[in-house]
Amino acid sequence: MKHFALIALLALAAAACQPSTPKAETDKPVAAQPNDGKPADQAAADKPADKVADKPAADKAAAPAMSAAVGKPAPDFSLTSLDGKPIKLSDHQGKVVVLEWFNPGCPFVKAAHEHGSLKTLAKDNASKEVVWLAINSGAPGKQGHGKEANTAGREAFGLDHPILFDEDGKVGKMYGAERTPHMYVIDAKGTLIYRGALDNTGSGRPEDVDTVENYVQQAIDAAIKGAPVKTPETKAYGCSVKYAG
Repeated sequence: MKHFALIALLALAAAACQPSTPKAETDKPVAAQPNDGKPADQAAADKPADKVADKPAADKAAAPAMSAAVGKPAPDFSLTSLDGKPIKLSDHQGKVVVLEWFNPGCPFVKAAHEHGSLKTLAKDNASKEVVWLAINSGAPGKQGHGKEANTAGREAFGLDHPILFDEDGKVGKMYGAERTPHMYVIDAKGTLIYRGALDNTGSGRPEDVDTVENYVQQAIDAAIKGAPVKTPETKAYGCSVKYAG
């Protein structure tokens, strides 16, 4: 018995000395994919996405969309004048109306009113019962804003027509006014028939061109005659309208 017990002990010792069985192939670690050292899910997130169109700025998104269009009825509005009187566009139905975006501090406005096409244009057409409305869409704190500046401008330019305040810019944006001066002509039926520059000078100074082509006067004459406007829309020049924001 002792002999057999000794043999069993020797067998157990021999088994313990054998090397362990290698792990299964499936237990081997999987080689990492190149991802700049980032986790796989983060690497996927870093892949460039399809290009997305830029969103409009918050102030532009909040602004009213332009609704004025040449050949369409001019949008109605009501604004308060420099003299504190409410003036409504539709009150002048049946007459030709000119809208002039105005800023008394703008060099282009000054040039046009002091010795350019705007010097006598409103007065020259008053006898034709053309209504002229200057609109200042400048916000508080901006160039040309306020009663004092506009009173001084009215006196300096010798204006007899109303200057209207559009401090929140709603009317200016509704008409798409971008410059001072930006000009609009509305016929007796209330249709917008011209929008754009005062003339072809590009500066308000008549000496800058060989021959001045006054787009506003052309549109007024066409409206009175009931004829088509030669150039119904042009690109306005001048200072930017000093909207809020």
